[in-house]
Amino acid sequence: MALKVGVVGMGGIGNTHSDCHKNNSLSDLVAVCDVVKQKADSAAEKYGVKAYYCLKDMLANEDLDIVDVTTGGYENGSWHFEPTMEALAAGKHVLCEKPLSNNIQESREMVRYAAEKKLYLGCNLNHYFTEPAAKAKQAMRDGKIGETIYLLFKMGFNGGESSYGFNPSPRFNQPYAHMKAFLTHPFSVMRYFCGDIKDIQAFVGKPGYRKNASDLLLSINSIHVRFADDTVGYLLSHRGDAAWGLGGWWSVEVAGSKGTFVVENCVEKLTMWDATKPDQPETLNTGVTNFDATFPNRINAFLEDVTNKVHYEHIRASGRDALATMEYIFAAIDSYEQGGALVRPHALPPIHGDASSETI
Repeated sequence: MALKVGVVGMGGIGNTHSDCHKNNSLSDLVAVCDVVKQKADSAAEKYGVKAYYCLKDMLANEDLDIVDVTTGGYENGSWHFEPTMEALAAGKHVLCEKPLSNNIQESREMVRYAAEKKLYLGCNLNHYFTEPAAKAKQAMRDGKIGETIYLLFKMGFNGGESSYGFNPSPRFNQPYAHMKAFLTHPFSVMRYFCGDIKDIQAFVGKPGYRKNASDLLLSINSIHVRFADDTVGYLLSHRGDAAWGLGGWWSVEVAGSKGTFVVENCVEKLTMWDATKPDQPETLNTGVTNFDATFPNRINAFLEDVTNKVHYEHIRASGRDALATMEYIFAAIDSYEQGGALVRPHALPPIHGDASSETI
């Protein structure tokens, strides 16, 4: 039986999620909610469902399995905590947009409370729900990459001084808005391929033309990391401060003792090199160029995990996984504020395990 879903926050992302639910046989979209009446009414008419203007009313009047939280707010995440906690308190599973919250204490509490309630809390970490990422991960499982040596990630927006436009909105004209709103994605992919990060060092800044416009945003992020297994990594991100070169707006390179791979533009291309014949790379061009293809893939994975009753600690792209990315972001902020000091991220909550299904 399809899972009954209500979507909260009917902006562009809310409509994208609603499209995915309407087109997935595992989902039954029954309601939409937004505090802006026009947005809720427009979405309700579009999807043929009931409109609500506060989550309390939707929870009281609909028999929901899942609440999909797609609100935004300051730094794209300040309006995630309250609806997520309200839905969890009502016994509903939650899929939350990224970042989990722009406040690290709220992020930790969301994960803690979902675990206490033994409810599913997922996050839209959609950048590794792609064919290139899946094939690269399988190559790692098959031993084709070997011991990982390094990871390089480059991700942001094409731009430059000529296309720069100052964003005066207090919701985004904040020093760490790009880091909090955006770095969830590269950090989630880095962790997907190479595991937990144990050390972070960050150098952060902005170009002169942003300074001249009194732009508060620290748009250039240069972050060096060390993973738990001592693999080293580097993340470079900027918010349209220059034109990207090779690899496009999104590229990750993972090199190991037996092979190396590069994923370009998230959904588009995977190239693999065997260390025994490095001059003979193998390339997969997916033919997919629309980044929006990641949304139905990721949402389907959440619906599958809930439908299949996967243990709540082991769902794909969980709240705990999203919390890890926020711990890394806040560690990078700490490093920058300490002049580039080495910082160890806050420990994640432990995995307790499922005694009914795990063997000793």
